[in-house]
Amino acid sequence: MRRLALVVGGLLVISLQATKAQTPARPLAARAPAAQAPASDALPVRRVILYKNGIGYFEHLGKVRASQAVTVDFNSTQLDDVLKTLTVLDLGGGRVTGVSYNSEAPLAQRLGSLRLKVGEHATLAQLLDALRGARLEVHAGGGPIVGRLLGVEPRTRIHGGETTTLDEITLVSDDGQVRIVEVTPAVTVKLAQRESAEQVDTFLGLLASTRAQDRRRMTIATAGTGDRDLLVSYISEVPIWKTTYRIILPSAAGPTTLQGWAIVDNTIGEDWRNVQLSLVAGAPQSFIQQLSQPMYARRPVVPLSPSLLPTPQLHQATLESGDGGVYGEVTDESGAALSGATVKVLDEGDHVSAQAVADARGRYTISGLTPGTYTVTFELAGFQSSRDEDVEVGPGEQTQSSRHLSIASLAETVTVAGAQPARRKLAGVVGGVTGGIVAAPPMPPRDAIQDRAAAIEPVAQGRDLGDLFEYRIDRPISIGRNRSALVPILRADVAADRVSLWNGRTTGGRPLRSLWLTNSSSLTLDSGSFTVLDAGSFAGEGLVDALKPGEKRLLSYAVDLGVQVESRNGDEQRTVTRISIAHGMLVEHSEHVAQRVYTIRNSDTSNRRVVIEHPIRAGWKLTGAVTPAETAADAYRFLVNVPSTQTEKLTVVEQQPLDTTYRITDITEPQVALFVRESGNDETLRTMLAPVVAAKAAAAAIGLELASRAGEMKRIGDDQQRIRENMKALKGSSEEQQLTKRYTAQLTQQEDRVETLKKESAELDGRRREAQAELARRIDSLVAEITVKPAAPKLDLQ
Repeated sequence: MRRLALVVGGLLVISLQATKAQTPARPLAARAPAAQAPASDALPVRRVILYKNGIGYFEHLGKVRASQAVTVDFNSTQLDDVLKTLTVLDLGGGRVTGVSYNSEAPLAQRLGSLRLKVGEHATLAQLLDALRGARLEVHAGGGPIVGRLLGVEPRTRIHGGETTTLDEITLVSDDGQVRIVEVTPAVTVKLAQRESAEQVDTFLGLLASTRAQDRRRMTIATAGTGDRDLLVSYISEVPIWKTTYRIILPSAAGPTTLQGWAIVDNTIGEDWRNVQLSLVAGAPQSFIQQLSQPMYARRPVVPLSPSLLPTPQLHQATLESGDGGVYGEVTDESGAALSGATVKVLDEGDHVSAQAVADARGRYTISGLTPGTYTVTFELAGFQSSRDEDVEVGPGEQTQSSRHLSIASLAETVTVAGAQPARRKLAGVVGGVTGGIVAAPPMPPRDAIQDRAAAIEPVAQGRDLGDLFEYRIDRPISIGRNRSALVPILRADVAADRVSLWNGRTTGGRPLRSLWLTNSSSLTLDSGSFTVLDAGSFAGEGLVDALKPGEKRLLSYAVDLGVQVESRNGDEQRTVTRISIAHGMLVEHSEHVAQRVYTIRNSDTSNRRVVIEHPIRAGWKLTGAVTPAETAADAYRFLVNVPSTQTEKLTVVEQQPLDTTYRITDITEPQVALFVRESGNDETLRTMLAPVVAAKAAAAAIGLELASRAGEMKRIGDDQQRIRENMKALKGSSEEQQLTKRYTAQLTQQEDRVETLKKESAELDGRRREAQAELARRIDSLVAEITVKPAAPKLDLQ
């Protein structure tokens, strides 16, 4: 099929005939005789590609002959997109001479062009007000009143306590009389001038035109000779196609069947008859530009993406899984590669952990396995199946498991017998006429229902388109206008492990019945809803995000009423692991150890595999014996096997490193004693810090003596000030001479003491500087790294 590029950004008309070979186009009416130009015909749509962002790509392909004009129908909502992206190609050497369509200006614009200035929702009063000066003939019970309209005014009337508002029109007659008439239901108004009546008629006609069928017809004129293919392509806004899945669980051992369906809606202006349909799980950039309305052509409209607020839970994809794996080759007895062989990895409970299909060289690789013991099975139609048991997979190891398959014997041929159809029986004879009710056929077994449902084949082929993914329907499909269809796009056998999923968001401690599903198909699964059928009956439904081939995801669909989970906090302990000293700082390195205990009770008669989602906390890391089966963006997932009517416990232990920093100059003797206790009574730290504490105490003692002398000098100064004030007050008194002599003696003694204190303070200040220098020297030279061996944390691990 010839591939054509979609041209976005205007109307592109391409002619494949050389310019020199073309003759100037004549007017459409004179291009060819009527016998050579067939009548205009609609160009059918032949290909449709629908995208997840609500746009569709359409291709019309048909035959044209000579200078034929063809038509394509749209509705008004499509016209802007068509004008923006239309591509027309004459594939037979002809040329396209023009494209035309019926265009309509917006109603507000058309009303604005009328001389009668009335809005779309005009009332009688507004209409009459717009007709000021027009000649009217009013009948109000008496004779007619004829005159020109002066205006319309609302009047309020109060009668019997009730207030009513009526419109009054004012007329001016030819002889100059002014008449006022209330507009009541009994009053009729006639337009006495033909010009006014024509204006009102035009206005009403425009209003009526808005109710006409919303259809735009585009006519494409061509010029050329003979029969040719004409291709027209464009994009248009369409409903978003939706995906829904059916997961059919086997009643016994066997694969899980996954069906995928697409819901497609046709809301454009014509039927889709035998079109080639493709569904693309992607959203290329697109927007609306109102090219069909020139007044608003420079104003793009970019819609917001629709949001979905579902009640069912979506579970995050795996970020980290097991780092073990299995690889090998599958061959026949002669050593030839067996392509297409199915290889499954089973855990100790014979549940499928992963599976793969051998490539053209018979090789396979399975990764993401947690450490443990597995059984690897090899199956291929026409060959005997084989099992490789006790395959040990260690952390980070890739274990080899290869097999030679033998050809199956005739005795191993499997035959499936269908039930015989029920015979019709007559219920009896009434009045000589045979009649009755035909016996209903018996319901088929549940297993048969599952087998039939799983046998529905898809009609789509998948392929990657860069960042997008396409489901291409492999046979033509027909969908009528304004109708929808449910199209099967996928059928595959996938690996699904039945588990019960619990996290803090579940209600009442009950986990959710879930499937740990691996997309072992070669197709990308688009996001959508899914329904689970178990034992031939409805088991639940949920939502799923997009899944790439080989990706594993949890899908929850029902509440597990047979299992209950209780979560509680265990013991917590803070332990010092190391003490470091450098640059005058002491850093105490410790670990905060905490635990979470999950108690799981299985009251059902069947065993359960329960997945516990433990939240990931920033700064914390897992420790202890238990390891998660996988890690999501915000949770660890632990797998716990719980036998029937039994209770199991899961204890998750976490550690958080903590660093506490102290200035050595601020450390006191009690703090030193505390550090020694936290370091396991290691006296090394006390020995190292003792000289620093002593030097700090010596400097502090000198500081106290300085403070004492400074305080004494301040007291002496205050007392001297008091004495001087008293001496001033004694002047001229009889006691002046006696007291002055006394005060002078006191001042002399105090001055001598001040001199002594100053000398002592100077000496103490020198000693303090020396002590501080010694303290700083000791602190700068103090570098240590003490490793603490704490006792094992006493945590409840039961």
